[in-house]
Amino acid sequence: MARVILLCCLLCNCLGASLQAESLKIGLNYPRTGNYKDEGLELRRGALLAVEQINRSGGVLDRPLELLSENTASRAEQARRNVERFASQGARMVFGGATSEEAIAAGQRARELGLLYFATLSYANEVTGAAGQRYLFRESNSAWMSARVLGEYLAIHLPGRHFHYILIDDAWGRSMESALRLATRSTDRARHGRTALPRGPLSREQYRSALAKAAASDADVLVLVLLGENLQRSMRLVHNMGLKQRMQIIVPNLSKSVVQQAGPLVMEGVIGTEAWTWDLPRQDNNPAGLQFVERYIREYREYPGSSSASAYSIVMQWADAVRRSGSLDSERLIGALEDHSYSLLKDQQRWRGFDHQNVQSIYAVRVRSRDEVMNDPFKQHYFEIIHRMAGDQAAPSLDDWQQERGEALHLQ
Repeated sequence: MARVILLCCLLCNCLGASLQAESLKIGLNYPRTGNYKDEGLELRRGALLAVEQINRSGGVLDRPLELLSENTASRAEQARRNVERFASQGARMVFGGATSEEAIAAGQRARELGLLYFATLSYANEVTGAAGQRYLFRESNSAWMSARVLGEYLAIHLPGRHFHYILIDDAWGRSMESALRLATRSTDRARHGRTALPRGPLSREQYRSALAKAAASDADVLVLVLLGENLQRSMRLVHNMGLKQRMQIIVPNLSKSVVQQAGPLVMEGVIGTEAWTWDLPRQDNNPAGLQFVERYIREYREYPGSSSASAYSIVMQWADAVRRSGSLDSERLIGALEDHSYSLLKDQQRWRGFDHQNVQSIYAVRVRSRDEVMNDPFKQHYFEIIHRMAGDQAAPSLDDWQQERGEALHLQ
């Protein structure tokens, strides 16, 4: 009889442990296909490393973390549907995306379902500006922040130049163009020309026509407000047309994957911005950042990019907020996140309370020469940091934010 009782107790303990070990699910919206698929791969890799690290440390609230992921193909409506799917599977938070339209649409649907949404790779000012809301946080920097650091660098090193802008006519393209024109004092469109390309698949002839217009101008600075495959294809044409010999090429938001796909010969000398580079933890002697880089190299045999770092940081920060608040309730998590400062993969960052923008240092970078890149063991040491700006200096002020918001002076 005693043996039966003992077996029953052991069985109950096992069942209890099983129930306790029910996973906490989080959902990753990422582009597995389409224009930004390379950035999407990096997002997923960074998220997986964070989930693995958290689970090795005991999980969240004594429960293992489980990553759900769905392809958005960089489409806003698909991102919305994915949020619904994640919610039906029991996800407690959703993050990701590669366009500002995705972030706004998916963030709004997450809010309707009571879920927090953390945006990645969404740079339009309106994400945390005009379209900002309580359930939406953005880890990536805004167009305003990139423009501020670039504007300061260009004012010092390339003053009085003529600009020409080529952009995709979407939320980020328009936002970035407007912010950079203000920062570089190139608002006069008669003097500083532009070509706005339509959203969606573009032909080689459309890229070539836009670049021919830039070449025929008197511009000595060419700004390509492009991302993903759009940028890769344009840069190959820039290289083949010899435009780099007479123009400084500016790509406001650079990424490791773009340089990797286009090639260092095509991209060398291009100036842009990054929120993080794999070499930054070494420069700043950041132990957690160094550990992340080492783990990523060990797992994937290449350097992590800023997209991986962003996804990793979001998962780690959400888990930290759950632990600090002792809750999975979205409203309590908002309270734990707002104005919370932390240092993880770089110097201090802060989830700003009034707009939920992550305020962090932003870096102007230049793509190294092909010879320098090829001398690196992984042939991926792409970026040289040429200028830094603190997050509080780069981010829009409360007054700027309220001007953009109009009557809605608080997040709803």
